[in-house]
Amino acid sequence: MVIGFGELKRGLTIEMEGAPYKVEEYYQQKMQQRAPVYHLKLRNLITGQQVEKAMSGTVKLNLAQVENREVTFLYEADGTYTFMDSATFEQYEVLANVVGEASNYLTDQATAELVFFKGRPVSVELETTVDLVVAETAPSFKGDTASGGGKPATLETGLVVNVPMFVTTGDKVRVDTRTGTYLTRVTS
Repeated sequence: MVIGFGELKRGLTIEMEGAPYKVEEYYQQKMQQRAPVYHLKLRNLITGQQVEKAMSGTVKLNLAQVENREVTFLYEADGTYTFMDSATFEQYEVLANVVGEASNYLTDQATAELVFFKGRPVSVELETTVDLVVAETAPSFKGDTASGGGKPATLETGLVVNVPMFVTTGDKVRVDTRTGTYLTRVTS
């Protein structure tokens, strides 16, 4: 399907040079007496690489034929991640290079979206935040406050984030999957 720039929006997946690209950001630059120029920030779903492109407003874009399937993460063995389709219960084995940075946030039974392009999985999309347990961090001391500095904490997946001084081992924290930063301590 072909679309014009008027139909462009964030999160849309377009096909360029035979690869699917997700639109991260875009803006229009108007020119006097000429067609507007669109500046796009795109993420290649196969390689994860971010690219910036400038295109004339007269260019048509091809929508990529991608399919998102809701999956549950089951386990990882020897760099192969196994996911199960939540609707059909079919299992998919995905290599570590496809999973990429998402591996820092995957715990047993975590839900995600597996993105398929031309019948094969090309990337894993996560919720914008995940809750993870602090596996190890320096102890807190009386008088430590939220406004003081921070300290590194290793989470259950092996991801290291900077947390406030009052966070202790065993606490559950919310992390932004887009930036890998601590957001808040989660109390249940």
